[in-house]
Amino acid sequence: MKLLEYQAKQQFALAGIAIPDGRLARTPAEASAIARELGRVAVKAQVQVGGRGKAGGIAVVDTPEAAEREARRILAMEIKGYPVRSVWCETGLAIANEFYLGITLDRECHSTVLMFSAAGGMEIEQVAAEAPEKIAKLWPDPFMGPQTFQIRQLAFAALRNAPELNLPASCIAGALVPLARSLYDLAGHLDALTCEINPLVLTTEGKFVATDGKLEIDDNSDFRHQDLAALLAGDLPAGSGGDPYEAEAQRRGLTYVHLDGYVGCIGNGAGLVMNTLDLVKQQGGEPANFLDVGGGATADKVRDALDMVLLDPQVRGVFVNIFGGITRCDEVARGIIAARDALNIKMPLVVRMTGTSEEEGRRLLQEAGITPGVSATDAAMRVVALTKESN
Repeated sequence: MKLLEYQAKQQFALAGIAIPDGRLARTPAEASAIARELGRVAVKAQVQVGGRGKAGGIAVVDTPEAAEREARRILAMEIKGYPVRSVWCETGLAIANEFYLGITLDRECHSTVLMFSAAGGMEIEQVAAEAPEKIAKLWPDPFMGPQTFQIRQLAFAALRNAPELNLPASCIAGALVPLARSLYDLAGHLDALTCEINPLVLTTEGKFVATDGKLEIDDNSDFRHQDLAALLAGDLPAGSGGDPYEAEAQRRGLTYVHLDGYVGCIGNGAGLVMNTLDLVKQQGGEPANFLDVGGGATADKVRDALDMVLLDPQVRGVFVNIFGGITRCDEVARGIIAARDALNIKMPLVVRMTGTSEEEGRRLLQEAGITPGVSATDAAMRVVALTKESN
């Protein structure tokens, strides 16, 4: 459950974290009225995806007329497949510095990780890839939470790579430490997979303010947060927000995440599917989705999964990666063959399977004209090469 920016900020405010004064507008006239009240404002598209600034979904304006004009433009936009249905209009700030503060789940360490960086305003994934030394990390004890001295150490570690900022220790101890602890407590209370402020602005008055927010709540905890689910549903009526492919997958009972690439990825088990995505990336391809058919996948479920992946017009080939534990490889093979014939699949279809009944599964695939991959790496290499050829 991904909250919109303004909804995340509402949760920040409830946790005692400062946010800019702002209002939600669903029409250009409402944006104009807000600008008349607040003065200079940033008009920001409310969609469940990043990259709004690069797409033109954010505009800073000085007059009500400009706010109305920009709101009209932004409300007519579609950003990465997400139609804009509302804009958040918030007052401008006198900015001294921008930082990143975030909490997410580190699956490798089986722990929550608290991150702080002086490279605020940039996409944290880009910073991690290009300059990982600029991100300081802390893995707090899950029972004690982040301690004051640990947050101070985290801040000083990040600031060592930005000596020009010269952030006083009193500012860290007096403002950043309680803010980080409040964000950490909020993430735990909401069962958040991601809870971040980017940028976290330090104003010229020496005050930390959350000028943007991302809050993604674990779907498995939805029953504990029905109020937020209802709030989000009210902003995203059927067919007007959210990802349409993810909505369709949810209707079918499939675990699916829509990505930006062209190689459809299907596996059984979240870890195996994540590994499948990594293999595709390592071979120079771009995954189009994450789709986990789960344990004990039947032929019908595999067929449904293939049908789901092929709904995305960007998909140029499909990589099916199966480990047969509870799942039987021969059953999966029958599902793949039936789906190929029923759906008239002409694009590259590469299958790797190992485990229970793998010999029978491979035999069925070969007899049907589908050559199984020798290994997961070999299969990834093959599907990437075939999809690049078909482009």
